Amino acid sequence: MLKFILLFLCATALLVAQKIEQTPIDFGKIRIELTKSYIKEHYKLDVQDISITPKIIFIHYTGIDDFKTSLSRFKSAILLTDRPDIVKAGIVNVSAHFMVERDGTIHQLMPLDFMARHVIGLNYSSIGIENVGGENHKENLTVEQLISNIWLINYLKKEFDSLEYVAAHSEYPCFEKSPLWLEVDKSYRTEKKDPGSKFMKDLRANIKGFKVAPCD
Repeated sequence: MLKFILLFLCATALLVAQKIEQTPIDFGKIRIELTKSYIKEHYKLDVQDISITPKIIFIHYTGIDDFKTSLSRFKSAILLTDRPDIVKAGIVNVSAHFMVERDGTIHQLMPLDFMARHVIGLNYSSIGIENVGGENHKENLTVEQLISNIWLINYLKKEFDSLEYVAAHSEYPCFEKSPLWLEVDKSYRTEKKDPGSKFMKDLRANIKGFKVAPCD
């Protein structure tokens, strides 16, 4: 009982004291132009900018247990050469709007109205939250990350009335029949396991006002 009370008090303190650190990755002219090319190739939209109207929050893990190494993967505008699984789909680097350290520290990496490359078919309508962890597909995200994700999702809901869904990265195929799905290349799919079923179950038990992924 004492352990539960202490955990509850720690969680409450973190939720109240939470803030967002600004840790920008490179999102200059080159990355913007590469993103526009990605939108044109994969979504058949000829856009003047890369602004989005977010409908979904996707929860990820980085697949790396170290924050600095995880962050380094996102910094460059150009996709790193060790991603043969997705390089055929374009050279703009992967990115996400937020990254959450294992101690719960939240970093905003890019403008919230810019499109990030973080999920197949749905980048144009989604915000991505990366959680440091999941190395070797371990479901090892922390309580501190859970608390920060809860806080951040509630914060985003206040910022964007348009948000409807919170989904795991692993659930992205569930949206293929949705009007939000824009991917035109039927061969461009990858299998994802993040962020793990337990983390998503705990997360959904502590947020309200969102739909779940429309899986059959």
